[in-house]
Amino acid sequence: MVHSFKGRVAVVTGSSRGIGLGIARELVARGGKVCLTARNPEPLAEAVRDLGGPECAIAVAGKADDPAHQEEAVARTLEAFGRLDHLVNNTGINPVYGPILTTDEDAAAKILAVNVLAPLAWTRRVHAAWMGEHGGSIVNVASVAGIRSSLGIGMYGVSKAALIRLTTELAAELGPQGIRVNAVAPAVVKTKFAEALYEGREEKVAAAYPLGRLGLPSDVAGAVAFLLSEDAGWVTGQTVVLDGGITLGGGL
Repeated sequence: MVHSFKGRVAVVTGSSRGIGLGIARELVARGGKVCLTARNPEPLAEAVRDLGGPECAIAVAGKADDPAHQEEAVARTLEAFGRLDHLVNNTGINPVYGPILTTDEDAAAKILAVNVLAPLAWTRRVHAAWMGEHGGSIVNVASVAGIRSSLGIGMYGVSKAALIRLTTELAAELGPQGIRVNAVAPAVVKTKFAEALYEGREEKVAAAYPLGRLGLPSDVAGAVAFLLSEDAGWVTGQTVVLDGGITLGGGL
């Protein structure tokens, strides 16, 4: 497992912090090289230093749903490392909170653009640039909000349900080309993105989980690394729920 990604290269979107950075750190620790993407260049540069510098990581700043950014990230990955074996679609947004019926239409469209259409666009680009000829594996980071009702973040949940469905469609289409596509669906993970769901009441929120704690980025990273790796060579079109048991009892 220590060198399971030696000679392999991944693009991880939304990876300057949180779950994305945790995934990138896991892949590098197992011998891989990564391209990090996020909107802001400063935290990306810090993340590259944290991972060991340009020998094992590069960064390309931009918006996940910007075609020019996607093209640049893929091109620079191939220029720096000469291949592109894995894609992790981790970037996700949730700019609104409240009933889905009153969610602003522009905000709803943006959520779908970033959380669903952008992963499709990234997949198309890595397919055209490398995987279509050489094969590879892709993991989409969904959410338990995509497999059950998620009051207050309903449009986010709709987008993650769509991402899970996109995963199965792409798995069926790309399997004959040697490309596996899977997803993970985490519950609440302790990141800045999810702070509003537990800040100031973590002990109470965690008590609802059978395992007694919230998730950590490393909990997601290990599962993603497995799904990307050859250890999951006969796994495709699956969504692995990472939830500390919370969905077993109907809690949020």
